[in-house]
Parts: sequence; structure tokens; C-alpha cells
Amino acid sequence: MAVRIEKSGSVWTVIHSRPEARNAMDPKSADDLVAAFEQFDADGSANVAVFWGEGGAFCAGWDLKSVSSLDQDNPVGNIDFPKGGGKAPRGPLGPSRLELSKPVIAAVEGPAVAGGMELAMWSDVRVMAESAYFGVYCRRWGVPLIDGGTVRLPRLVGMGKALEIIMTGRKVPAEEAYRIGLCERVVPHGTAREAAEAMAQEIARFPQECMRSDRLSAYRAWGKPVRAGLESEWETSAHIVKAEGIRGATRFSEGRGRHGDFKDI
Repeated sequence: MAVRIEKSGSVWTVIHSRPEARNAMDPKSADDLVAAFEQFDADGSANVAVFWGEGGAFCAGWDLKSVSSLDQDNPVGNIDFPKGGGKAPRGPLGPSRLELSKPVIAAVEGPAVAGGMELAMWSDVRVMAESAYFGVYCRRWGVPLIDGGTVRLPRLVGMGKALEIIMTGRKVPAEEAYRIGLCERVVPHGTAREAAEAMAQEIARFPQECMRSDRLSAYRAWGKPVRAGLESEWETSAHIVKAEGIRGATRFSEGRGRHGDFKDI
């Protein structure tokens, strides 16, 4: 089975395992990844997911062997966005159009290129091994970015740098990715999953309604004028003071978490 889930408490690690193809995405894997992440989002016992490619590669993109055999008249199948809105179907590479209510951390070893780079950018946070790399390698073959790459990359690194990376298709090593804001942490080779799971466990410790509300507010406010963003933040998060904030403040008044202590909360 190319996709499986391993659980440690409320942290779920979603694993894509096609090492013989450097975890390039075929239709079955794309469907199975969507199902896995939808299961994670719906399960009340799950708080944070880690997305990891087994065997030393995060994802080498769309499986070009399968792309080469696509129907010329309908190459991407029935995954067009519905007219007039509604839930989006899966992306060509699977979960790239899902809007989850909980965070996902990409643990990137080896290549995350073309559509694999797009899947990493779909995640909320990226933890990269120092030997890992991004790149729009599909530039060579005339395969476009259709899993959110042209949308998410400019938001992460700015338009000029995004266009340079998109148009040249060049390799973006982990150190550069960290420097330009394309990943949030660089760790030693072979430890990306471990580091991502440790981060996930830390996030999973916190009051979850508040964390998820702040995460959602950051997405909703993106690109809005300041006033509209402030209104969106208030509408998204104000009720959390009643839901979790008062209980948390009470724990603080009783002596928990003083002087920035994150351990005893």
C-alpha cells in the first residue's frame, strides 16, 4: 500500500511510499492521500499531521510515465473546479486543494520538486533536511504548475523571487529555501521526520480551538486591507476567549506557565 498512517497520540504521520519512483504521484496515491488527510481532519483524536515521503524522497512530482499516457482530449480527468463554487475536487497530485481545519507539517528529505514542491507548499510548515531541495523541474517538459505552485510560492517568497524560481526551474537547496522563507526549519540529513514530529507534538500540547482559530485567521486575513483583516480576525477568533481563554488565564493565575515557561501549562 503506497499510503499509510502512523499515529503517536494526537500526531498522525501520513506516509507516501513509492520509493521505486522517488514518491512520484500516480492517480491511486493521489486518491489515497486525499482520503488519509480527510480522515485526519475528521477524527477528533487527531491534532497535527506530518506529511512524509518514505525512502529518501519527499515527492518527485507527477509520475511522468503516467502523464505520458494521458488522454490528449481530457488529460487531467474530471477534476475541474465546479461552476459557481462548492467543494473543490482533489488536485492532480491529491490533497493540494484541501482546506483542512488542522495543521500539516511537511517533513522533506531529498527532492520535493515540481508537484512535490507544490505539495510541500500546501502544508502549513516545511521542515527540510539539509540535503533536501525544491525546484520546478517540470519546466523542462512543458508540464505546468497546477497544484497551487503559482499561487502559494509568491505568497511565501515574494513575486520576484517566485517568478525567477518558476521560470528557470532551477534547484533550490534547503539553505536557500530557509533564507528566502520557503521553509521554516533545516535539520541534519535523515532527521526531517523526527524533527517535524517533535514540532507537531509541541503544537498538539496547546489548547486546540485557539491554535486552529489563529491559524485560520492568518489564512483568511491574507491579502486584505488592514481594517478588513482586523475585522476578519475578530470574527474568526473573538469567541475563543470564552471557549478556552478564560480557562487558560485561570491556570496562569494559579501559578502555571510563569515567566514564559512552556512546559507546565
